[in-house]
Amino acid sequence: MDTDAQPGSGPGLRWRLRSLPNGDEEAVDRLGAQLNSLPAALARSLLLRNVSCFDSARAFFRNGLETLHDPFLMRDMDRAAARVAAAIRAGERVLVYGDYDVDGATSTALMTRFLRSQGVEAHFFIPNRFIHGYGLCADGLDRAVELGASLVVALDCGVTAVAEAEYARAVGLDLVICDHHEPGAKLPDALAVLDPKRPDCDYPFDGLSGCGVGFKLVQATLTVLGQPAEEAYAFLDLVAVSVACDIVPIMGENRVLMRAGLERLAHSPQPGLAALADTIKVDLRVCTSSSIVFQIGPRINAAGRLEDASIAAELLLAEDRDEALVLAQRLETLNLRRRELDAATREEALAMAQGFMSASPLSLVLHGDDWHPGIVGITASRVAEHYGRPTVLLTTASNGEAKGSARSVRGVDLHAALSACADLLTRFGGHAHAAGLALPVANVAALRARLEATVAATVKAEDLEPELQLDAPLSLGAIDDRFWKVLKQFDPFGPDNPKPLFWGANLRVVGQPSLCGAEKKHLRLRVAQRDDGGPTYPVIGFNLAERMPAALSSLRVGRPVELAFVVEENVWNGRSNLQLRAEDLRLAAH
Repeated sequence: MDTDAQPGSGPGLRWRLRSLPNGDEEAVDRLGAQLNSLPAALARSLLLRNVSCFDSARAFFRNGLETLHDPFLMRDMDRAAARVAAAIRAGERVLVYGDYDVDGATSTALMTRFLRSQGVEAHFFIPNRFIHGYGLCADGLDRAVELGASLVVALDCGVTAVAEAEYARAVGLDLVICDHHEPGAKLPDALAVLDPKRPDCDYPFDGLSGCGVGFKLVQATLTVLGQPAEEAYAFLDLVAVSVACDIVPIMGENRVLMRAGLERLAHSPQPGLAALADTIKVDLRVCTSSSIVFQIGPRINAAGRLEDASIAAELLLAEDRDEALVLAQRLETLNLRRRELDAATREEALAMAQGFMSASPLSLVLHGDDWHPGIVGITASRVAEHYGRPTVLLTTASNGEAKGSARSVRGVDLHAALSACADLLTRFGGHAHAAGLALPVANVAALRARLEATVAATVKAEDLEPELQLDAPLSLGAIDDRFWKVLKQFDPFGPDNPKPLFWGANLRVVGQPSLCGAEKKHLRLRVAQRDDGGPTYPVIGFNLAERMPAALSSLRVGRPVELAFVVEENVWNGRSNLQLRAEDLRLAAH
């Protein structure tokens, strides 16, 4: 099978079979044999997830909460937990300082809920995107002083807040930072800085969300207080929402937290999450990471994007169902407005990007004077996905600066690229996949040139060509009950653990293909393995209407098709069946 082939019919993506570690294809058979003759397609998918033996497979599939790492392995955790425990024992007032995205809102709710459950008078402050900008600020620390707080616990921000930490010390505040972003050259002089990405931190897993770091602090604090660390499990639904929405790797400890958090969502969610799910008709009993990312997350984010993220935090802290339902409806109203703005901004940004694409750039820096600052991050993601280029989207802020968000693509470390442009920026922060930044408007053109040169030194144009990365070849005859039972256990899915994408070859189209959906954008058909007399499977290809000519041509000339697909369960009216969700379809080569 050609592992770097072009589609045989019409425009399409390049298909590439993902390379195994060390290129060792014989490892597929070895692992399959260790796992009781596991089908080769599943064994190959496991190897791509660094599961290479029986023990690592057991850790991947049987990863319960008992496998979580000791929180005290994290640098400064002993000091942080001791200080929070002291505040609880002494009845001090505490300010929880969060961020205005989903991770920040869930982090804020988790820590505030925990402190209040311990009898602490805990308040929270989330900066306003339009007034304060990102991260720790003097206004938030002044608010702590006004409230009479002696301790500030900052979550999902703070690891680069050197000046703000000095200010906190100057006004008499103890500061504990729980962050997961890349640290700068100098750490803040805080009482404790928890961040598994610290170069001097030996914590075994550095992919935690900000809420995940907060969860570890709660576990450690309970231990110091002599209480069961398992009491922190009451907040796992919040952790799951943060893990899904913050695009952190769904591997290692995050996989454990995500799976347990989904269970919590199904059986005993926080009242605010339950109210939000009811409002938008999401059944939490069968909630997945995708449900969180595409349905729950956008509503929580809408508050900080368009108004004030405190609305989302209040929802997640609500104890009264009626109050929660009012807040949930408010978020839904904001989300509808966000979608309108998103559509308009996306149209303008894509048109602007198209103008630059004639020069075949490896990166895109787009600046619109009046784009809504709460929307630029979403739009940057859309443009990056559409053109396969790391994208910076900027708008002109009220202070005259260009301010915005950046999103990356496979193969480009965005944080490293922006670090090479640091002298042009007023400030920036983030990680390899996403970042926020600000700079003088006069520097936008220079940023465009510098970022282009930086990316060009890292990747080639062909590396950025849109492509489908497939896990393994798969014959439809291999999809039996055992195959499906094992594949289901790959869940939860997300970054570093996507749904396995399979390559089906020598397939025949059965019956008449059709287009469906309100705008007839989706392709529906059935396929079978050619000449083996096996079962046929229904196929749904969302937004693949342009592949209809290839499907019809296959029927007309008797030429087989190839399918890039995931295997999933389709539930309708209480009945379920397996279907293939196509990512692409093409005529087989002659």
